[in-house]
Amino acid sequence: MALTKEKTLSLINNFGANEKDTGNSKVQIALLTERIKQLTEHCKTFKKDKGASRSLIKLVGQRRKLLKYLQRTNLETYRALIKELGLRK
Repeated sequence: MALTKEKTLSLINNFGANEKDTGNSKVQIALLTERIKQLTEHCKTFKKDKGASRSLIKLVGQRRKLLKYLQRTNLETYRALIKELGLRK
């Protein structure tokens, strides 16, 4: 259920400056978004899995905080990231 190593590396390469740039806000938001997508599918299948539902809510809150930080510090990057990840339509 966790992200595979290959998927994680591809996200880091797409959104980070280099392969070791895991602390970048863009990379963290992209990783959280992918994990949220996986957990959403899991929660649709297993409706009574309350632990997964709680984890999903925590991850969404964490991503929201990072997006708020990115919006406050670098608006152009925020808008590009939202568009690229397809978060708001």
